[in-house]
This record gives sequence, structure tokens and C-alpha cells, in this order.
Amino acid sequence: MTKIARVVSGFLTVMLVVMGAIGTLALLLNHQFESPGPLDVTRTFPVPKGEGRVQTAARLEKEGFISSRWAFVAGHIIQGYASSKRNVELKAGEYEIKKGATMRQVLETLTEGKSVLAKLTIPEGLTSQQIVERIMAEPNLSGEVAQMPAEGSLMPDTYRFSKGMSRQDLIERMQAEQQKFLAGLWDRRAKDLPITTIEQAIVLASIVEKETGKADERERVAAVFVNRLRKGMRLQSDPTIVYGITGGQGALGRPITRSDIDTKTAYNTYTIDGLPPGPISNPGRPAIEATLNPARTTDLFFVADGTGGHTFSDTLKEHNAAVQNWRKVEKDIRARQDQQAQTRAVSRPAPVSHTATGAVDAQALPIPGAEASPPDVAASAVGATTEPIAASATGVPLPIRKPRKQ
Repeated sequence: MTKIARVVSGFLTVMLVVMGAIGTLALLLNHQFESPGPLDVTRTFPVPKGEGRVQTAARLEKEGFISSRWAFVAGHIIQGYASSKRNVELKAGEYEIKKGATMRQVLETLTEGKSVLAKLTIPEGLTSQQIVERIMAEPNLSGEVAQMPAEGSLMPDTYRFSKGMSRQDLIERMQAEQQKFLAGLWDRRAKDLPITTIEQAIVLASIVEKETGKADERERVAAVFVNRLRKGMRLQSDPTIVYGITGGQGALGRPITRSDIDTKTAYNTYTIDGLPPGPISNPGRPAIEATLNPARTTDLFFVADGTGGHTFSDTLKEHNAAVQNWRKVEKDIRARQDQQAQTRAVSRPAPVSHTATGAVDAQALPIPGAEASPPDVAASAVGATTEPIAASATGVPLPIRKPRKQ
């Protein structure tokens, strides 16, 4: 009897220990499940069709949505046994996970299958003021923007969100996306760049973003500005003139004039040395990548070539020749525009007016060529931009100034 009692006692002891361990684990699991998660900004999380529970949990942990993949998997298994619902499997879709969401909330979001219903596209190269205006105009968002985000701090992209999401939450999410992107890219930058901080990289990337929209030119445009910085040459970028005048409100609304070029502002890279004091837009990922890893060239100039791209040069002589070629292209464009204007004027039906006696007199047709033609465009020492530079008051194209060194 003594031996049997010892066996029973030992068995009960083991059972108590096991039950105590299970209870402790359950308490720890419940604590993890109910505690606020590590997500510091509201983000979306995609679940592709056919992805398993363990793979989804691993991505959730890696991307900072949850603190432990195994706790998530264990919780999902327990929920499957304990829940009265017929189907608690993770459902494919794209979901909005709130800032600080608990593991339970994340699991419920993914099993309920309520996918994101709205999206907003923010193009590259907009100023912070322009982006805020778009966000404020989005009817599926709610609330106000607490304050104007710093220029260059937002990551342009297409953002998906549930209806009713806070506008401020979206702003914070855009800022977090840029910080996350920069953290992974900064250490892979070219080692001989004349910029030493992430802030300087964003400033230069914002200029590259505004100078070209062609994907195959970004690295070469970035190289021009990097080469100029190395030589102590002024950047002479036309978009910096516009930003200095408008203060981030957007386009100038008219051609750039000689007086604009000579007007001293903190951002006008024709009158200041080096980089402006801050970004002039919010650059996208490709522009930032091009800035941190520019092409290996000796180019110092570029100008529009009439096809939507640019001609690059490493000497002022070559650049002047490219500018003259652009002027010929521009002249042809003006001629075609004038011809089209004349054709429209001739084909336009003549308006009629009734005289006092009731007779009908045809009014004279517009004089061909009377419509205003676009102004001459003078290329900057770097290149043409979407804001054309107007001719001088005498109608003579502006001279091409030799770049000045520091």
C-alpha cells in the first residue's frame, strides 16, 4: 500500500506540476494576446491566397505587427478549438491593423476577413501642402491633420485603408514608411557621395524628383548634381526657384523670368551655394535610390531634347550646342502651335449679329496668328524644366551663363 501511495502521490505531483506549467503558459499567452502590440503606426497587412498560418505569423512578426509568431500560432489553434464559429481560418485580403493593436485584435481582423475598402494614391514630387490638400479632400478619411508635416518627410505611394481612418494616422503612416525605407537603404549608398546625412539625401532627392519624370534618367540626373557638388559648382536647378517663390504651394503658374533667376531666396540654387536648407518636394523611392547610388558619369549639364528626355553634357561647349538644338525644336513646336491656332481660327464658325434693321452681318474672322504664342525658353546652366524660362523684355533669348564656382 505504501508503494501504491507513493506512485499515486508522485503521479499527482507530476500532474500538479504539469497543470501549473500549463496554467502559467496560459497566463503568459493571454498576457501576450491582450497586451498592446509593437506597431507604432496604423498600417495595412496583406494575406495572399494559399499562405499558411505559420508563414503569415512569421511575416507579422518580421514586419513588426506582433511580438511572437509562436504565440500567435498557439492562440490561433486555441481559438479554433474554443470558438463556436465554424471557420476561424485566416482569410486572404489586405487588412488595416491599428496602431498598438493587440495580438487578439490582429487575429480577429485576419479571421473576420473584413478587407480594406478604400485607397488613396499620392504621386511623387508633390509638396507637403499639396499632399495634405489631397488627404483633406478624401471623403473616406476622417478628422483633421494636426499640423503641416515637414517637407520631404512623406513617402508617396498608393495607401489602402478602411473607411473612417484618421487623416492624422495616414500622415504618420506615410512618415513611418519613409523612415523604414531610408533605414534599409542608407547603409547601401555609394561611399563617395558629397552628402553626409539622410536629411541632405532627401533634399537632393527632392530636386532630382522635380527635374525628370523618366525612370531611365534619374540616376544620370542625380549624377549631374553630385558632380556639381563635388566641384563646388552651384546646382542651378529651376524647380528650386519655383519653390523659393511659392513656398511649397505648387507650380508657379507662369514661365520663370530672368528676375526670378536673380531673386535671392533661401532655396534659389542660382544664388546660393550647395544644397537648399530643406527639400522642395516629397521624393519617391526611385528618386531616393538614384540619389544614393547615382550613375558614374562626368556630366555637369543637361537640357531638354524635345522628346520628353534630356541631353547630357560634361562641358559648357557641348551643353551650348545642345541648348541650340533645343531652341530649334522649340521653334518647330511654336510653329506647329501657331499653325494649329490658324487652322482652328479659319474653321471656327463666324458669329452673327443682328443690325437694327434686322439684316444679318457676318463679323470678321480672327486675324491668323493673333493668338499669343508661348514664350522663348532659355535653358539653365543645368537644364530645362517643366517651368519654362521666359525671354527677356526685348524678346532676345536669355544668355547661357557659365556656372559659377564657390
